[in-house]
Amino acid sequence: MLQSFSCVKPSPNPITKFISDHPYLSLLETKCTNMKDLKKIHAQLIKTGLVKDIIAASRVLAFSASPAGDINYASSFFARIEHPNLFAWNTVIRAFSRSSNPEIAISLFIHMLVHSSVEPERLTYPSVFKAYAQLGLACYGRQLHGRVIKQEMELDVVAWNSMVIGLAKCGEIDEARKLFDKMPTRNTVSWNSMISGYVRNAITQGKWIHDYILNQNFELNPILVTAIIDMYCKCGDVEMAVRVFQTSPEGGLSCWNAMILGLATNGCEREAILLFSELGSSSLEPDYVSFIGVLMACNHAGMVDKARQYFSSMTEKYKIEPSIKHYSCMVDVLGNAGFLEEAEQLITSMPIDGDVIIWGSLLSACRKHGNVEMAKRAAKHVTELDRTKAPDMYLCLMYMLQIGNSRKPMSRGF
Repeated sequence: MLQSFSCVKPSPNPITKFISDHPYLSLLETKCTNMKDLKKIHAQLIKTGLVKDIIAASRVLAFSASPAGDINYASSFFARIEHPNLFAWNTVIRAFSRSSNPEIAISLFIHMLVHSSVEPERLTYPSVFKAYAQLGLACYGRQLHGRVIKQEMELDVVAWNSMVIGLAKCGEIDEARKLFDKMPTRNTVSWNSMISGYVRNAITQGKWIHDYILNQNFELNPILVTAIIDMYCKCGDVEMAVRVFQTSPEGGLSCWNAMILGLATNGCEREAILLFSELGSSSLEPDYVSFIGVLMACNHAGMVDKARQYFSSMTEKYKIEPSIKHYSCMVDVLGNAGFLEEAEQLITSMPIDGDVIIWGSLLSACRKHGNVEMAKRAAKHVTELDRTKAPDMYLCLMYMLQIGNSRKPMSRGF
């Protein structure tokens, strides 16, 4: 026999109940959308004396410190709170850390340490780390990390990320890496912060080298110009790369190739194709590297006909024998556009053996366009070339069969 029991309604959160018991606070939570609304509600809270309650004061502060509020109003209001709690301190410090005056966040934090009985905790520190980073004072943020360790405080991933970002932004990439390596857990932001830091550090060093070369009046030969263009392109500063390319007195074919490849890999496909056309009209002739660049650009831009023309002209006009890289580029172009049969025929008719990359490219195109039978053939070739890929190939085909709602049995042997 089942024992009967009564359903007990859970008691409401004390703060939620307090807010619901006071109409003006309920309005603040549900109807307040701008500072005009807030000021009306604030006036009523002053009249009723409720503004002296820390919960009510915290709600007014939270809205005025939000993006819809007014940070100066928030600062003025915070100064009138006799005994701000941890929530109030965190709110105003966080607001100023995101503002154009992050130094105020640091000033508030120091005031909190010296004059308040409220102790900062793990939600306080990310805002302070952020403020130091905004001011380019990551070294002080590192000292703050030392304080956290001494207090044996457990920081969450947000706080760790704030420290890593701050150090990386200030160019202290080695220190950022040390912290990154110590992180108990990492998320996407953690990894992106380190990657961005390395890129930023690389471009900063690259610019310093470039400036040094210019200031010392070094002779800008094609090899040096190519290296500078390549550096800027790999760091994502295409605009600077173009400026170097256009202003350098010495520009050999390697410079043209570096610029075409740089444009093609940085989302400037049409500019890369246009530059390749300019190369054809110059005193120089494109080589095998030039064609890799323009075929990559055609692939990213989805220009199948253009790619076919360039691939033909490479052999017919310029007498350049295509390498496996050229064939791979063409398979990418054709596969992405859905010309799977043509892509497969191109691979099988090559005078050279296909590799894992080119068959893998065809397999990706098959997966994109749902061609299971061709995917099986491509997977078979990949597995024959590299047996370690067999489990991945099987999972890929299983996924395709599930997506296509196929009921046909599939054996493990490709």
